Amino acid sequence: MLPLGLTAEALAAAEAEADPGSLGAAQRLRARFEPDLAAAALSQVALRRRAIAKFGDAAATMFFTRDGLEQATRPAVAAHHAARFAAAGVAGVVDLGCGIGADALAFVDAGLAVRAVELDPATAEVARANLLARAPALVEDVRVADAERHSLDPDDPGSAYGWFADPARRDRTGRVWSLADFSPSWEFVLRLLDGSRVAGVKLGPALPHAAIPPGVEAEWITHRGSTVEAALWAGGGALPGRRRATILDAPGGSATLVADDAAAEPPTGPIGRYVYEPDGAVIRAGGIAQLAAGLGATLVEPRIAYLSADRLVDTPFARAYEVLEQLPHTTSALRRWLRDRGVGSLEIKQRGIEEDPARLRRRLGLRGPATATFLITRTPHGARVLVVRRVSAV
Repeated sequence: MLPLGLTAEALAAAEAEADPGSLGAAQRLRARFEPDLAAAALSQVALRRRAIAKFGDAAATMFFTRDGLEQATRPAVAAHHAARFAAAGVAGVVDLGCGIGADALAFVDAGLAVRAVELDPATAEVARANLLARAPALVEDVRVADAERHSLDPDDPGSAYGWFADPARRDRTGRVWSLADFSPSWEFVLRLLDGSRVAGVKLGPALPHAAIPPGVEAEWITHRGSTVEAALWAGGGALPGRRRATILDAPGGSATLVADDAAAEPPTGPIGRYVYEPDGAVIRAGGIAQLAAGLGATLVEPRIAYLSADRLVDTPFARAYEVLEQLPHTTSALRRWLRDRGVGSLEIKQRGIEEDPARLRRRLGLRGPATATFLITRTPHGARVLVVRRVSAV
């Protein structure tokens, strides 16, 4: 049975439209179907086409809501969640606040049974359709309920299961930044992570270290160059107090760097031949000291997360740039350098400098076929503009 009142015929008609958002497509479908069904089918096809960027070919047969697609976990990240639960030896996962089922799909793909809970009835309907189409034998329940009212009693049948939650971080006014406004509540999250069960909680990557409860492991995850989340883990092999950065699509597989608060802070040194830009997960996890030690690098400035060295070392935890020139941080000097080389396309990377890249580009009057990259950073001797190019040790 299809969700949201959709029919296979209406979906097929919508799929045949080159532009499901066009007036012509709406008129053609309304001539064949009830207006609400025509609108739902066209909306679903438009969402499926948008979802290809996140879900690939699987998007063609999945169902979505607009908010659910935006908030859904990337499949590679969901697979990482599932792998952690599978390694913990649980029989299945209770997915609290399952959304459209992105994480739950990864759980069943890993051979884990799923009990899903979702507050919004339409979203739960979509999750049920997605899960039953993928692995009906492993879908025990998709319940419309308040996740916070779900029993966490150790004697609950779900005690043999892992528990996963993705607290809503939006309200009607937009993003929710305060832990006090999460749904389910932060108090519920703390109970979920109290160590009496295998549990994981997906949070935003800006989670401050001070908010991490004792007795849990914190993991910042990067995928395709973006640091997408901070996950908190309890039980099942999670190490209390550990903070780590995980790069999911590193060469040769995922890579992990574990932060060590006892590690000595790297010294500040001159800008050498290479500058390293640490991955966001490494920065968030507090792993700069370990990264600098492994690279034999120094800080460009004590409060700036750029590292520098004269030796190039391949690492999945940072992007490496060769420093070609150093320029003064003045508009006239930069404009002259760009004009002399005919640069019409300029990438600007910066830290510790309040500079709007778009406005700077306009002031610089870019013209010509050449390209360049500026890395603008604060140093102990003032702001510097480094002309760099991306390099690899491989």
